Amino acid sequence: MGPPILLTAVLPAALGAPAWSALALAPLALAGWLWWVLGRHFRSWRYRERRDDLLIGRGVLWRQLTVVPYGRMQLVEVTSGPLDRKFGLARLQLHTAAAATDATIPGLDPAEAERLRDRLTELGEARSAGL
Repeated sequence: MGPPILLTAVLPAALGAPAWSALALAPLALAGWLWWVLGRHFRSWRYRERRDDLLIGRGVLWRQLTVVPYGRMQLVEVTSGPLDRKFGLARLQLHTAAAATDATIPGLDPAEAERLRDRLTELGEARSAGL
């Protein structure tokens, strides 16, 4: 949508339209700012495999760190919706005994998501904690 908006803002000004026609640049500026915010939010997701647990962090202004012990994992699944498949991405979701601690890692490469799923499943079975 950038080129049409830019054209509608620049062309009237070039043809002698009033100065208020430059307000057509506002949607373009808003779209650019939203694209920047979305990219920053996407880059804020991170994870780290440690010896006994998995750390999942996210957030730009309000940071959240989730620690999931391998022994508490009950189910590790890889999902990929229509948009994820279009962009070649997958989402890894961890289910634990507590519903509030279910963790998700979005935006993974499908091969990395499957590797991580297999590794976490292996570690979870090796360290399973009795309930």
